[in-house]
Amino acid sequence: MLAPFEKAGLDPQPLEAIFARLGPSEAENALCRAMEELAYRLGELDRVHAEGRWSDTRRHVRELGGIADCLGMSSVVRISEDVLTCLEDGDLVALSATVARLGRVGERSLYAIWDMEDQGV
Repeated sequence: MLAPFEKAGLDPQPLEAIFARLGPSEAENALCRAMEELAYRLGELDRVHAEGRWSDTRRHVRELGGIADCLGMSSVVRISEDVLTCLEDGDLVALSATVARLGRVGERSLYAIWDMEDQGV
């Protein structure tokens, strides 16, 4: 069985800037809300993609990419752009593969941020 693996590309600077601007407690709350929203969007993306709802797929991918950019998830941002390209091209096979890749890397990125928090960002 093929088990693709891609590391989560994270830039810690946006997170450090959030903590510096908001302070530890408020930054922690903001980060938790952003991560919850990202996880929600990943789930919704899977659902609307499976249902063939392309405009909703596009909307969720854009929102996901915006959240990921704020959190320094460079790989998620890049793959979100790839998903949008697949949508624009109408390549449904590539779209399915790229949405699956976005889900895998998005999940790894969430875990990587939790690990960074455990280390004190």
